[in-house]
Amino acid sequence: MPSHWRRTLLRILPLLALGMGLGGIQPARALVPYVYVPQRQELEGAALGIAQAAARLLQLGQAEDAARLAALTVQMLPADPRGWVLLAEAQLRSEQTAAAVLSLDRARELDPENAGIWFAQGSLALRDGRPAEALQLLRQGLRRDPRNASAFFDVGNAHILLDQPTEAYTAFERAAELRRDFWEAINNQALVLFEQGKADRAIERWRRVLQIRPEAAEPNLALASALFERGPQGRQEALERAARALDSEPNYVLESYQKEQLWGPRLRSTTRRLLEIPELRADVDRAQANASF
Repeated sequence: MPSHWRRTLLRILPLLALGMGLGGIQPARALVPYVYVPQRQELEGAALGIAQAAARLLQLGQAEDAARLAALTVQMLPADPRGWVLLAEAQLRSEQTAAAVLSLDRARELDPENAGIWFAQGSLALRDGRPAEALQLLRQGLRRDPRNASAFFDVGNAHILLDQPTEAYTAFERAAELRRDFWEAINNQALVLFEQGKADRAIERWRRVLQIRPEAAEPNLALASALFERGPQGRQEALERAARALDSEPNYVLESYQKEQLWGPRLRSTTRRLLEIPELRADVDRAQANASF
C-alpha cells in the first residue's frame, strides 16, 4: 500500500470510530450469523404468491416456467394439496407425464376426498391408454361428485376403448344431461350410434351438435360421411360439409387422427370412401399438405 494511502486511512479510521460512538478500542467479538426464519403465515403468503404467478404463466402457455414455480410452491408448503395439483397441471402441459402422476398421487394422499384429483388421475390414465384403470379412478371421483359432466364424458370414452358401446352411450347421455351445451358428449353419442348401424339417430345427434357449434370440424365431417352413405340425396351437403371440415382441421384427413378421436371402423371406412370422391380432391390434397398429426 503506498505510504500516503496508509497515512490517510490511519487518520480516517479513528474519526469513523468516534462518529459511531466507538471512542475506544473495543474487544474483539466473534461474528454471530443471523438467519431470518419466516413465520408460517408469511411462508404461506409467499407460497401463495408464487402459486398465483405459476397459474398466470400457465394461462400464458409458459408451462415449463409454471412447473418450476409450482415446484417451489410445494417445497415451501409440502402439505398443501393445492400446490401439488397446480404442479401436476403444469407438468402435464409441459409433457412431464411421469412427474405429473407422482404429483397427483401426493395430492390425493393429502386430500383423498377431493373429487377433482380422482378425475385428473382418471383422465391421465385414459390419456396413457389405461381405460380400465381410468374407469376405477373416475368412479371414485363420481362417488364424491356425482354431477360432474366432464367425468361422465371420460367414463364414456373409457368404455369406447374397452369396446363397451352401450355403457359408453349411457355415460355420454348423462354428461349431456348435466351440461346442455356439452357438444362433445352429444357428438360421441353419435359416434356410438353410427357404429351400431343407427345412422338416422347418429345424424340427428350430429345436427344437434352443429346447432351448438356450427364450425366444429369433427361433427361436420362425420355428418358428411353419414349423409354420403345414405346415397345421392345427401351428396351435395356431404361435399360441402367435408370441404368445410378439412379446411377447419386438416388432421381429419388422416385415418390415424380419426382413430385417435375414437372414430370406429365403420365411420372411418365410410369417410375414406367419401374423401376419394374427385370433387374433394383439391380439398383432400390441401388437408394432407397441412396436416400435422
